[in-house]
Amino acid sequence: MSLLSNLINLNLSDSMEKIIAEYIWIGGSGMDIRSKARTLPSPVTDPSQLPKWNYDGSSTGQAPGEDSEVILYPQAIFKDPFRRGNNILVMCDCYTPQGEAIPTNKRFNAAKIFSTPEVTAEVPWYGIEQEYTLLQKDVKWPLGWPVGGFPGPQGPYYCSAGADKAFGRDIVDAHYKACLYAGVNISGINGEVMPGQWEFQVGPSIGISAGDELWVARYILERITEIAGVVVSFDPKPIEGDWNGAGAHTNYSTKSMRNDGGYEVIKKAIEKLGLRHKEHIAAYGEGNERRLTGRHETADINTFLWGVANRGASIRVGRDTEKNGKGYFEDRRPASNMDPYVVTSMIAETTILWKPT
Repeated sequence: MSLLSNLINLNLSDSMEKIIAEYIWIGGSGMDIRSKARTLPSPVTDPSQLPKWNYDGSSTGQAPGEDSEVILYPQAIFKDPFRRGNNILVMCDCYTPQGEAIPTNKRFNAAKIFSTPEVTAEVPWYGIEQEYTLLQKDVKWPLGWPVGGFPGPQGPYYCSAGADKAFGRDIVDAHYKACLYAGVNISGINGEVMPGQWEFQVGPSIGISAGDELWVARYILERITEIAGVVVSFDPKPIEGDWNGAGAHTNYSTKSMRNDGGYEVIKKAIEKLGLRHKEHIAAYGEGNERRLTGRHETADINTFLWGVANRGASIRVGRDTEKNGKGYFEDRRPASNMDPYVVTSMIAETTILWKPT
C-alpha cells in the first residue's frame, strides 16, 4: 500500500511538461457528477486553450444509443488537489455535435442571463451555503448514528466539538483545504443542527462563477468521501421526523443593493421574488416539499414571507443590512440538491430583468 501511495503522489511536474486534465460534467439526473481524464502536452491557464471532448451520453441518460455522442465544452479551470502539480480540474458543460446545448445543460441559459448588459452592470454577488449529510456507506444511515437507531435530540450538535457530537470532521476539513487549494472561493465550514450534517459556504462569487465553483466543490467532496468510504447525500430531508433538513441558502446582492440607498432596492427585489414564488420553488430542488414545512427553521413551501433576522422566513435580511441601509439578503428556499446555475441566474433574472405586468 505504501508503494501505491507513492505512485499516486508522484509529482509529474518534476520530470515532464505533460499534465492531466480531469474533465467534469453533470449527468442526466442533474445531480450525478461525472468525470474523466486526459493527458495534455503542457500546462494550461485558460479554458480556451483546452480541446473540446466527447462522452457516451447514452450511459448518462443524456442521449439515445443510436446517436450517443455528447460534446464537452471546457468552461472553468481549477487546480487539482488530488494529483497536484500542474494538473487541473476542468468544469465543462454539454452540447450536441451540432453545437446545441443539451436539455440538462443548465449552465448555458444561466450564462446568457449573466451576460446581459443589465445584469453585468449590477455585478451580482452570491454566497451559497451548501448543507449535506454524511452517511455510513453500507447502511446509508448518518455518520455517527447507531445503526438502526437514533442519537440524542438536536441541540448539542450545531457547530459542536467532541467525539459524541461532531461526526466526520476529518472529511470536512480535508474538503475545506482541498477547495482552497483548487481555487474554489470557499469561505467557511460548520457543523449543522442534525448530527452527521455539515455545511460549507462558497462565495462571494460573481455571476456564473458561483455555479462553477459550487459544482467543483461538490465534485471534490464526492472524491474525498469516496476515499474515506463514506457517502455524501444532498437530499433535502434525509431523515424524516424531528430532524433538520438540508438546504442551500443563497445570499445575494447587486451593486445597487451594496451602494447607499440599497435597502430600498432590496425591498423591491424581494417584492418581485414574492410575485414569482411558485416559479422559484419549482426550480429550487427536488423533494423540497419534505423540507419546507414551516418547521426546523423553514417557511412553509406555499407561503412567501420575509423578515429581518427571521430564519423561519423565505427571505431573511440581516440586521447589519437593515442598520446600514444597504447590503444583501438571503434566499432560504433552495434545497441542498438545487442546481446553482438555475438558482443564481433565476434570482438575477427576477430581480434585475423581470418586469411585473
